[in-house]
Amino acid sequence: MFDFFEALAEDRGVELRFVGDECQVAGDPLMLRRALSNLLSNALRNTPTGETIVVRCQTVDHLVQVTVENPGTPIAPEHLPRLFDRFYRVDPSRQRKGEGSGIGLAIVKSIVVAHKGTVAVTSDVRGTRFVIILPA
Repeated sequence: MFDFFEALAEDRGVELRFVGDECQVAGDPLMLRRALSNLLSNALRNTPTGETIVVRCQTVDHLVQVTVENPGTPIAPEHLPRLFDRFYRVDPSRQRKGEGSGIGLAIVKSIVVAHKGTVAVTSDVRGTRFVIILPA
């Protein structure tokens, strides 16, 4: 899957970098792949040309932490609590051709919760970070 997104990133003039260990998570591999795919798609859509998306994976105390971090315009703090709501869009008037429908992050959350994990987001001038924590 990472190879597929590396090719997409290259087409958009963005670097995709993996840092950390190869992490093993107990669960449905197709669903977990979909969750990560949704996060990577969002990161690609919101990362300026010439910048780098970083995917980190580490296992600590029987928990796997996967972080997808991308530079770009910060998401305003008032939007962060609602990002995982179905159909929520930060600025619905700015939907452009090729953008998602507003359900991708809701799907990420439902997959992660179904695997007894958590997902969180932070965003500031350095970038936006999505962190998934799952049992190993």
